[in-house]
Amino acid sequence: MTDHTPRWALAEDGDGQWQATPLNPTTGGTTAGPGPRITTEDPAEAIRAAPPGTRWVWASTPAVYPRLLQAGTRIDRCHDIEDAELLLLAHEGRLGEPRSAAAAWARLTNAPVPPDPPQRAAVPAAQDSLFNPQPPPLPLDALVAVHADQVKRIEATAHPARMRLLVASESAAFLVAAEMNRAGLPWRADVHRALLTELLGERYAGGGQPRRLAELADAVSAAFGRRVRPELPADVIKAFAGAGIKLKSTRRWEIQELDHPAVAPLLEFKKLYRIYTAHGWSWLADWVHEGRFRPEFIPGGTYTGRWVTNGGGALQIPKVIRRAVVADPGWRLVVADADQMEPRVLAAISRDPAFMEVAGRPEDLYTSISRQGFSGDRDMAKIAVLGAVYGQTSGDGLKNLAALRRRFPKAVAYVDEAAKAGEEGRLVRTWLGRTCPPPAEPAEPGEGGEAGASGQAADAWTPSYASTDARARGRFTRNFVVQGSAADWALLLLAALRQSLAAAGMRAELVFFQHDEVIVHCPEEEAQAVAAAIREAGDLAGRITFGETPVRFPFTTAVVECYADAK
Repeated sequence: MTDHTPRWALAEDGDGQWQATPLNPTTGGTTAGPGPRITTEDPAEAIRAAPPGTRWVWASTPAVYPRLLQAGTRIDRCHDIEDAELLLLAHEGRLGEPRSAAAAWARLTNAPVPPDPPQRAAVPAAQDSLFNPQPPPLPLDALVAVHADQVKRIEATAHPARMRLLVASESAAFLVAAEMNRAGLPWRADVHRALLTELLGERYAGGGQPRRLAELADAVSAAFGRRVRPELPADVIKAFAGAGIKLKSTRRWEIQELDHPAVAPLLEFKKLYRIYTAHGWSWLADWVHEGRFRPEFIPGGTYTGRWVTNGGGALQIPKVIRRAVVADPGWRLVVADADQMEPRVLAAISRDPAFMEVAGRPEDLYTSISRQGFSGDRDMAKIAVLGAVYGQTSGDGLKNLAALRRRFPKAVAYVDEAAKAGEEGRLVRTWLGRTCPPPAEPAEPGEGGEAGASGQAADAWTPSYASTDARARGRFTRNFVVQGSAADWALLLLAALRQSLAAAGMRAELVFFQHDEVIVHCPEEEAQAVAAAIREAGDLAGRITFGETPVRFPFTTAVVECYADAK
C-alpha cells in the first residue's frame, strides 16, 4: 500500500460508544504495539483527535457520515468497507455474495456468512434516515482485520494502483452523496404546485384524478365508445382489440402511428399521468421540505458504476418540472454537462492514437470525426461511434462501423474484444478495475432491470441474459468497458471538485449529479469560479484516471437561476 495518508478506523460498539484507533499505513492493520485508542460517545470527538486529512476507515459511510454532518463535522476522505468489499468480490468473480462488513468478517474467520440486510426503504424528506433500523455494528478489532485483508486483496489485483484509486474514489463518492443529501436541491414548492395546476388542472375534492386527466380519460372513452381506463395497459389493449387493432404493449412508439381517434388523447394522458404519479402533489408533500429536495443518492448503484437514488425519482426529473428547481435569492445554479463523455473515454482507454488526437481537439468531437471518413456528416459519425459503443451494428450501422474501424482500428477493436469476452462468458473490467457480473442462470420472470427500491432504471442488462443470450451479454460487456470507465472518471471528477471547493473556502455546495451532469448551488459572486473549478476538476480527473493522454474532457456550462433554463 503506497498511500501514506494517515488512516484511522472508527466503529460503534453497539452500546452508544464509538472507538477509534490509528492504522498502519503499510498493512492497513493496527499500528505496531499498543496504539492509542479513543472511546467516546461522540464520533465527532474522535474525528477531531486525528491528524488533519486522515482517511477514515469505517463499515458504511451512509451509516456514519450523516451523523457527523449533523454535528457539523466534515471529513476529507474515507475507506468504505462495504463498498470496497463489493468491488473486490466482483473483481474476484464472486459478485452476489454478501458484501456487508459482518459478511467480510465471517469469511475471514471461516464463520457462517450472514446474508446482507434488506435495502432500507426510501425515506422522504419529512422523516429522519438516522432512525432506520441498522444491523449490529462490527467491533473495532474486527473492522481493522477486515480492512487489512482488503488491503492485501487490493494489492493482489492485476493493477493495484488502479484498484486503490477506484476504492478511494468511490468511497469519496459516498461522502459527496451524503453531503448532497444534507444540502438538498433547491426546490420551490409554490412553483411546483402552480405547474401541476397548469398541466393537470384543479384537483377535485375527495380525491380522484385532476380535471385535465379526467377530461382526457373521457375523450379516450368517447373515442372507443365505451368506458376505458387509460392508466391501465390491459384495458387499453383490450379496447384497441375491440376496434380491430392488435397491440403488444401501450408504449408510445407502438401507439403513435395508429390511425384511431383515441391515439391523441391517450398519448397526452400518458404523458401527464406520468407527471401526476411520479412528481405530483403527493410526491411534493413527501419529498420537498423547507425549500429542498433531498433524495438518497447511491453511488455505484448499477453494474457499470452509475448512480441511482433510493426513492424520489431524482434522476428522472422531467424538464417541465425542472422549472421548480430555483436557486435561492442571490444564488445561482452552475449546471455542467460533460461533452461526448463516453466516446472520449473510449479514446482514452483504447489508446487509439488517431482517436485520442481527435478527442483532444477544441471542437465538437462528432464534427471532428465526421471529417475522418463520413464526408462531414456529423449525424452519421455520431451513429457510428454510438453503434460501436452500444453494439448497434446491423444495417447502416454495420457500414458506418466499417468506416469507423478503418479510421480508428484500436478503438473499435477494444470494444469488439470486450463483446467477444462477454459472449464467451469471460469477465471484463473498467479502466480502474470495476468488474462486470459473471454469467448467471436464467432468472425467474420479473427479476432484474431495476435498482432495488430506488425507482431508477438500472443498466439495460441483468445477469439473467448471460446463459440464454450470448449476444446480449456481448452487447452489455461492449458497453460496460466504456460506460463503466466513464463512471470511473466521474468519481474522480466529483472527488476533485469537492476538494477544490472546500480548499477555496467557497460557500458553494454540490447538490446534484447524474452520469455526466453536475449541479453546484452557489452565491452569484462565486459562479464563475465554480464553473472554472468544474473544468479544472474534469481535466484533473482525466489525468488521474487515464494518465497523460491528449484527450480533453470539456463541459457545456450554464449559470442560471432556474434548472430548466440550462438546456
